[in-house]
Amino acid sequence: MKLEFGLSIFVILLVLLATRFNEFDAPLVKIIRGKNWIDPRRLHVEGEFVESNLGTAQELDGSLVVRMIATQYLFVPRCILVLAGVPVHLRITSADVEHKFSVNGVDHEATPGVVTDSILNLPKPGNYEVPCKEFCGAGHYAMRGEVVAVPRDQFRSLRPEERVTCAAR
Repeated sequence: MKLEFGLSIFVILLVLLATRFNEFDAPLVKIIRGKNWIDPRRLHVEGEFVESNLGTAQELDGSLVVRMIATQYLFVPRCILVLAGVPVHLRITSADVEHKFSVNGVDHEATPGVVTDSILNLPKPGNYEVPCKEFCGAGHYAMRGEVVAVPRDQFRSLRPEERVTCAAR
């Protein structure tokens, strides 16, 4: 009887510890998994991937960074505006499953729980289609995005809030 009681207590503590670790100790998980780990369940509510921070932004040093979320069956934002001929730092994650996409022949991936850093370099102005290349479910065939590269003069004439997505063009 003592053995059964002790085993029961052990199992209960193990379950409580596992639950606590997975749901409340995100800083500890971040240390274990690395600096590019992010909780996919909280993307839209905290951190750099809140909706008001998505799209193209110019950093204090003048460089451009694009933050995106891939989710079944869309990219958020669906269309991004970048400066042609300038390397753009892309930071992307997934809210649900693995997604892969190609921009101008260069592959990028979005993984749940991981922030992927890569560079977009579009040498000339134009519209670049962004199809999802990893089967992500029944709506995969319709998962498309767009990158619009604009000339320097056009980009400069846009207010910072107009540079976030393609709505200003």
